[in-house]
Amino acid sequence: MLSRKIAKKTKPNTNRLDNVVADTLRHQKLQEQTYREQALKLYPWICGRCGREFSGKNLRELTVHHKDHNHDNNPPNGSNWELLCLFCHDNEHSRYLEETQYGHGVKAGGEQEPVSTHKPFADLEGLLKGNK
Repeated sequence: MLSRKIAKKTKPNTNRLDNVVADTLRHQKLQEQTYREQALKLYPWICGRCGREFSGKNLRELTVHHKDHNHDNNPPNGSNWELLCLFCHDNEHSRYLEETQYGHGVKAGGEQEPVSTHKPFADLEGLLKGNK
């Protein structure tokens, strides 16, 4: 009789990876709760952009936005936070991504540069004086 070696199918050890991901998510959730709770104590429950008021059940729709977009910068006085509703928070991050991706509007020194250089009414006064 011929003996056959049957190769065992080994499953990758996903438990370790699952544990790392779970620990990371748990840490992130705890950190968010910490600064979110602080921000909710410091600021009125109103969206800083649209002015919508929150209370009770809809308070979960009020988020903490990091003004400098650094989620690790959480000073206890809340100077890097503002409360925004889900929609305004999403809009803020979309605008930030567009600015960083396309480089619109910010000079090297942090100054705002004009988005448009075209001036349609630049010589309007001269044209009007010429017609009189």
